[in-house]
Amino acid sequence: MFEILSSPDAWVALLTLTFLEIVLGIDNIVFITIAANKLPEKDQKKATNWGLLLAMVQRIILLFAVSLLIGLKNPFYYVETSWLTAGISGQAIILLLGGLFLLYKSTSEIHEKVELPEHDEDAIKAKNITTLSKAIVQIVIIDFIFSIDSILTAVGMTSGIGDHPNDALVLMVIAVVISIIIMMVFANTIRIFISKHPSMQLLALSFLILIGFMLIAEAAHLSHAKIFGSEIGAIPKGYLYFAITFSLLVEFLNMKYRKKEEIIEEIMEEENEKNEP
Repeated sequence: MFEILSSPDAWVALLTLTFLEIVLGIDNIVFITIAANKLPEKDQKKATNWGLLLAMVQRIILLFAVSLLIGLKNPFYYVETSWLTAGISGQAIILLLGGLFLLYKSTSEIHEKVELPEHDEDAIKAKNITTLSKAIVQIVIIDFIFSIDSILTAVGMTSGIGDHPNDALVLMVIAVVISIIIMMVFANTIRIFISKHPSMQLLALSFLILIGFMLIAEAAHLSHAKIFGSEIGAIPKGYLYFAITFSLLVEFLNMKYRKKEEIIEEIMEEENEKNEP
């Protein structure tokens, strides 16, 4: 079952997916914190931990459900026109709808973060949360909303990896468990880091656009779709990993450069204060 972990491609996919799950889950952490902070202090940590544990169970159940749907590989309908031929299957429909959803979700999230940064937070703050059970229910509902893009991201990152049908599912479950555990242990640290470097979250949302496009191409490829006689091929995962790694490397260099600039500015301010009469 865990033979897939002997593959270098699987480890790259696992590390990349875990990173994306954590960064994309930062909104979830923020909203969980807001919901928990409306409770008495003695219940806040309990609400956060229970909320994240239930979120992990919920995501794993959804992963199994989505994986079962993706297993529907046999075409049930064929499209044959002068310019398009394709065999429509349950797998192709799920991947196509998932890709379109990720494109919509990522672009709308980027718009909200740039134009309306506190829109969702204000909505959560307005809710009446007075008991631990209400807070946990609210947290589970919040996580369900954020689970959809997370699960589709997992599907896009792991589809086609491994020889066994369950290999991708094993990687997805491991990535979800690791990311939730890290969020439980380092929730506050992660939140502070992302608040200082909001470009990391925007970068992760940009990756969703790539993954969404890849899911759409994968759906067309698995349907053996031909447009004007040309069959659509699958996008190699290596291209995606390279784009993500290169973008992260550039962003880390930018962070280091900005930090150096801040240090220089502080030194100059101190020098100016010393030289003032």
